[in-house]
Amino acid sequence: MTADRIVDVRTSFVRAEKSESARHDGGDREPVRRDHWLGGKVANPMTKYAEFRDNRDAGIGAADGGTVVVEVESESGAVGVSTTAGLATAAVIQQHLARLVVGERASAHSRTWDRMFSSTLRYGRKGLVLHAISAVDLAIWDLHGKVVGEPVHALLGGRIRGAVQVYATGPRPETAARLGFAGAKLPLVWGPSEGEAGFRNNVALAREARDAVPADFPLMYDCWMALDVDYAVRLAHAVEPLGFTWIEEPLPPDDYAGLRRIRDRMPPTMTLNTGEHEYTANGFRLLCEAGVDVIQPDLGWCGGMTEVLRIAAVARVYGVRVIPHTCGMPNYHFVVTQPGGDLAEFPVLSADGEHLAPQHAPLLLGEDVPDKGWLTVGEKPGFGLALNPDVELVPAVPELPGLAR
Repeated sequence: MTADRIVDVRTSFVRAEKSESARHDGGDREPVRRDHWLGGKVANPMTKYAEFRDNRDAGIGAADGGTVVVEVESESGAVGVSTTAGLATAAVIQQHLARLVVGERASAHSRTWDRMFSSTLRYGRKGLVLHAISAVDLAIWDLHGKVVGEPVHALLGGRIRGAVQVYATGPRPETAARLGFAGAKLPLVWGPSEGEAGFRNNVALAREARDAVPADFPLMYDCWMALDVDYAVRLAHAVEPLGFTWIEEPLPPDDYAGLRRIRDRMPPTMTLNTGEHEYTANGFRLLCEAGVDVIQPDLGWCGGMTEVLRIAAVARVYGVRVIPHTCGMPNYHFVVTQPGGDLAEFPVLSADGEHLAPQHAPLLLGEDVPDKGWLTVGEKPGFGLALNPDVELVPAVPELPGLAR
């Protein structure tokens, strides 16, 4: 069978006119999210700098062109789709990975992944190179499913359950409880640089969240690499009596020794979760050895579907639970095939945190959304996604004269 032979890999940006806010902020395609909860005051690694303290996007946002659409086309004319972010990532895909992928079969996942990873070792292993590899890998899995007419969960060996229970990430725990989610994960707002007053504010916000939801409704704190060991331990002990079940990503991803110290000192009734910004099975092995209770690979960053299967195998050896960071439909196709895959994340991405919407709308069509806290994964080929024909795409990277594919 040669219908799944890959003949083209391409990256695109969404064509968009500059909005008024984008012009004023110097942006090119995506305006600063002035009124979105994600762009507001959220503790992050840049909170230590006063000028970035009250707007997360000011510190971590990048004028990188925004969302990148990745398309991988086969000889049959079928097209697999995924997304990533940034001009630099698109350039890695277009100017390096594409030539290694064209000519390969969509079903040759391990071989193609190894070609991409091995060829980029001199400047890759983590970061945006793995984002690029992940995006191509996910598009290939989507293509494979479309070529053979099967959903990706069938290609992974078959789903164990038809639906997965989801918890909500957003600023409104009462909305998550009202909509039947399995729990609510809140963004931590104040960091260690904001002193004791900031710590008290974090605890007060946790208490307000508890008062807004039923007594047995699980709550979690997402600390987004913003804390140090002592602060994280104090926070865990302060919110545990309020029914918080975990603290997430309290430290920068390479601080494995610090994670061990937190795990040894935090309440035994809570779990220590992290891994959103970790890469490959080797990185997650280090997290497991550090005593982390739950690892949270992002399929769009950690190495894609091919690598998350290896990550899950490592976690099983160590007896560590896997609850992936949100990545849209690839996340749910993976989770429903896993023996321990009984929980996944769903981000509430409306600006006010009150309304549910598909993660990649309006760019992609076919995404499933939860109903009463459960997300059903269907039988459509691939990840069940299609590009919205009303969205106009433009090449993300110009063709360079003399560049060999």
